[in-house]
Amino acid sequence: MSVRTPDPEPTGDEPFGQPAGNSNPGWLSEVELAETRRRMPMLYVEGIPVRVDGMGQVTEVGILLRATPMGEMTRTIVSGRVRYGETVRDALFRHLENDLGPMAFPLLPPQPSPFTVAEYFPIPGVSAFHDDRQHAVSLAFVVPVTGTCEPRQDALEVTWMTPEEAATDALADEMEGGRGTLIRLALASVGALR
Repeated sequence: MSVRTPDPEPTGDEPFGQPAGNSNPGWLSEVELAETRRRMPMLYVEGIPVRVDGMGQVTEVGILLRATPMGEMTRTIVSGRVRYGETVRDALFRHLENDLGPMAFPLLPPQPSPFTVAEYFPIPGVSAFHDDRQHAVSLAFVVPVTGTCEPRQDALEVTWMTPEEAATDALADEMEGGRGTLIRLALASVGALR
């Protein structure tokens, strides 16, 4: 199953010659994106939203429910491409806000460090992660959120689970692209797996 990341909706006020959806000159049209995906790895950020207690211990993990273009329901995490000229921190913040809503209030440090680097390959079995569209390299972060999460874009809901529930095989089977493994790595990185 592939990594599905929403692209911005066209606003109608893009400059002449710019692809619909964003006036960023580094943004690629669908044709350019398809060609680029065939030739080089794409850089992504992924965020696993968590709630923490007063001692900083993870108490809940936010898992997104999405509908695929084929109409299937899958579980996933916050994910998206890094734009040309955009910092990793800004890309992570943008995707958290796009998927969780502007009132999620993610707590990002000035210089976030990923807990792992996930490599998605179009050929299953090369790594634990799979994306049939492309070779993608993803920087993965655990991100505490303190506000109210109201999913946007193509996320239908955020389900908050205990770390134990989030680490189950049943959830991993529902997650796309091997992200169940990513959830377990995230929980292990913050000492939330017992």
